[in-house]
Amino acid sequence: METYIIAIPSYDRPNVIVKKTLATLKKGKVNKDKIYVFVANKQEEKKYRDVMDPNTYHKIVIGKKGLVQQRRFISQYFPKGKKIVSMDDDVSTVLKLTGDKLKPISNLDNFFQQAFKKLREKGLYLWGVYPVKNALFMKNKLTTDLRFVIGVVHGYINRHDNKLYPSLKSVSKEDIEQSILFYLKDKGVLRFNNITFSTKFNAPGGLGTDRFKMNKTAQEYIVKKYPKIAKPKFRPDGTPEISLTRNPDKKK
Repeated sequence: METYIIAIPSYDRPNVIVKKTLATLKKGKVNKDKIYVFVANKQEEKKYRDVMDPNTYHKIVIGKKGLVQQRRFISQYFPKGKKIVSMDDDVSTVLKLTGDKLKPISNLDNFFQQAFKKLREKGLYLWGVYPVKNALFMKNKLTTDLRFVIGVVHGYINRHDNKLYPSLKSVSKEDIEQSILFYLKDKGVLRFNNITFSTKFNAPGGLGTDRFKMNKTAQEYIVKKYPKIAKPKFRPDGTPEISLTRNPDKKK
């Protein structure tokens, strides 16, 4: 049996976490004693404590403000070797590709255990899910080459290694830099391309405002720092994105 904990960084959205991620975990049969909510300060702690049902989580921890800083704090808070599932506060469903349809995973506890079991079998440290909720693009396969492990739902075996923590310059794309850093250290990241999630990107509160400027800053930083791995790309609306080279070590 794989023992793990759930870490949920959240800022200024106590009602969202109650309706979304905490409800999703309860429905998914995840024991409340595994669930830690990380907030920015004492005022935030009070807001969350007033709203959250104590039967749906284990502990509220005062960490840091800012997602990059909070994720680093979470890693430092738990001991080395701890299996950590990190989830955003607004995950309404985790879905699995079944045939050509996406169906909610009824037992999330079982999925998280299986994810860490596979991670151990592969000798890797970071697992993730497919970043877009679209059955047409998804496949029933696991990959270990360099793929984007989105921050919304991911898991890792904890190491207190400063080389694995994304830079503040990666701001809105810290999960892309994290994917690169783990790949460079471990020569692989594990992705479940048949699993995805439902969430509302760029909602108010949390970390969803002024994204364009942050995306541009992060894109420029990551492309410059990892020129053999990361290439700039743009969405049709001009939003800056990053394309990753799947097998950067492969000789051409």
